[in-house]
Amino acid sequence: MEWVESIGKAIDYIEENITDELSIDAIAGQAHVSPFYFQKGFAMLCGFTVGEYIRRRRLSLAGGELISTDAKVIDVAMKYGYESPDSFAKAFARFHGVTPSSVRKEGAILRSFAPLKIRFSLEGGCIMDYKIVEKAPFTVMGVSGTFPYEGADTQIPKFWAEHYPAGGEQPLCGAYGISIDERMEGDTFEYLIADDYRPSDEVPEGFVTKTIPMHTWAAFVCRGALPQSMQQVSQQIFSEWLPGCKDYEIAAGYHIEAYGDPAAYARGTQDENYGSEIWIPVKKKA
Repeated sequence: MEWVESIGKAIDYIEENITDELSIDAIAGQAHVSPFYFQKGFAMLCGFTVGEYIRRRRLSLAGGELISTDAKVIDVAMKYGYESPDSFAKAFARFHGVTPSSVRKEGAILRSFAPLKIRFSLEGGCIMDYKIVEKAPFTVMGVSGTFPYEGADTQIPKFWAEHYPAGGEQPLCGAYGISIDERMEGDTFEYLIADDYRPSDEVPEGFVTKTIPMHTWAAFVCRGALPQSMQQVSQQIFSEWLPGCKDYEIAAGYHIEAYGDPAAYARGTQDENYGSEIWIPVKKKA
């Protein structure tokens, strides 16, 4: 329940300051959680990113203001965070389907995007398989990229595709997909496609090594074809496990997806029994 309530407080903060400059640090601070996991959790619970929510709310409010007042378009654009009428007009047209200047014409149709109200609800008691594990530091080797939270859901699959071209040689087994934001702040994070590193291994050009520190981890079992099985478990972590967990909370800015060997399954990663796991660092609640 604490997690859902915290998300609700953050949404209230956004609404109260919707015409001001909003930073992810300040928003996540209302939920008493790092920007790293706040942004992950928000997207899982709500179906869109924090930035998308803010943009949609501002454009919805701007449309209502244009149709109900005599305010100038430039003034409304500046009020809702746009530096020029041109950038405002493009964003407005993408959202509403009409230009700001045409809003006041008779018959103009606008889109409304209401404020979110996060509530805890009981929905059929899903079973989640997980374990709490103390894991010593371990080192991985792989390819690394830096990604903004906005658009990461499309950019990271492209990153995988670059290193797993269809019919091409695979430079990595891809045992892990690791998200890292050690400071747990800001708008970007590091992502690695990685395998376990052995000191005897030569590090190929363009590859990096990274040591994952010792943590207590909550390891969640995913069973089924990718990416659906992992997406479902990820959503359950933030909508069910965290709200209902009395003993643990998120401890650090790591999020690890551990993949089983596709060769061990008849249909590889699309097999109905394909096994993978999601690892999240946790600590005992004070």
